[in-house]
Amino acid sequence: MEAPSSSSIKARTAAELQAVKRKSGKTYGQIADETGLTNVYVAQLLRRQAQLKPGTAPLLRAALPGLTDELLHEMMQPPLRSYDPNLIQDPTVYRLHEAVMHFGESIKEIVNEEFGDGIMSAIDFYCSVDKVKGVDGKDRVVLTFDGKYLPYTEQTTEHMVSRLRKQDKQEGKPE
Repeated sequence: MEAPSSSSIKARTAAELQAVKRKSGKTYGQIADETGLTNVYVAQLLRRQAQLKPGTAPLLRAALPGLTDELLHEMMQPPLRSYDPNLIQDPTVYRLHEAVMHFGESIKEIVNEEFGDGIMSAIDFYCSVDKVKGVDGKDRVVLTFDGKYLPYTEQTTEHMVSRLRKQDKQEGKPE
């Protein structure tokens, strides 16, 4: 019998975590308030898209008492960050993709104008979803992407550590 794949373990664990959340009756926002995390990060944790840190585990367990030691242990392992390619067919995900594709070039130009040649990190990154009333009284979705700016660097030999070490070895210099 074959060992279960990491993606099947992730799917099983995520399903168990979602069941714990449903049983609690709490929203992502309520869990976020109780743990000090963002609502999107809580969702990432419960979908095994983010790693639970040891200092946060007691807060999450207090917010979701149904979490077992086994689930908490699994959540503290580095996750397989992936997505189901069929997810783009979901209308909400498709519209998010569409919005980024439509506004992306303009956003990029403004990032470059304000910061220089670089990108926004998706690693040192915070994300939240909020609900507000528009001026017309209708509900509006507010997505906040808060990522560290990462400038592109000029690739000079003098800053390339691996090349410098190789050169030093060839010249017989100690490291």
